[in-house]
Amino acid sequence: MSDIQELIAQIQQEAQRETFPIDEPVYQAASIEPTQPILYAGNLNSNLCFFARDLGTDEVHAKQPLRGAAGTHVRKGLYRAIYHQEPDKTTDLNSVLDKVVFTNTVPYKPPGNKAYSEAVKKRFRPFLEQFLIFHWQGNRIITLGNEALKWFLPYGEKGAMKEFFEQSDRYTGSIQINLKSGDSQREVTLQPLPHPSPLNQKYYAKFPQMLQQRLAEVFLNGD
Repeated sequence: MSDIQELIAQIQQEAQRETFPIDEPVYQAASIEPTQPILYAGNLNSNLCFFARDLGTDEVHAKQPLRGAAGTHVRKGLYRAIYHQEPDKTTDLNSVLDKVVFTNTVPYKPPGNKAYSEAVKKRFRPFLEQFLIFHWQGNRIITLGNEALKWFLPYGEKGAMKEFFEQSDRYTGSIQINLKSGDSQREVTLQPLPHPSPLNQKYYAKFPQMLQQRLAEVFLNGD
């Protein structure tokens, strides 16, 4: 097993091997090489992983996933669950990173706000599998939005993930799957949530309460 820096270098080598859509002006404004992956933020020994779609402008500038409007929503909810108090303007929301890992389906920012194609996701999938199986040590994953949840459709018993994805109660239910990378695999529990974007009118107002319910499940045993 390579260490995490070797994995990040391998991802960059893959990105350099063949071009794919990257929002290069955003990277240039942030003084970051566009093929430099922003794979994760947080504590690899934490039990909980938040798995989102891809990076935004704020994430590139911060060199961290989940730092934009949606990510701030998540970090504030984590702060409430961990510290049992409301964050204010002076709160350092990076303090939650000791209890969680943030990552995405692809460790790059696509042009505009358009999700990466299945071909691009497939290309970087082996690296995410390695990250989740060999480097992150937890076993609970909260997915944010449909694109993030769909990334896990290939895992689990045949048809089980597809059936779970189509359930109306998927945002309160959970499912155990086996992530696989080569001959290695490990069991994790998926606990989906809708995407906390202000554009998601159906769930945006409900998201803080839904998040607290999920976090209560995760932290119930002191994880």
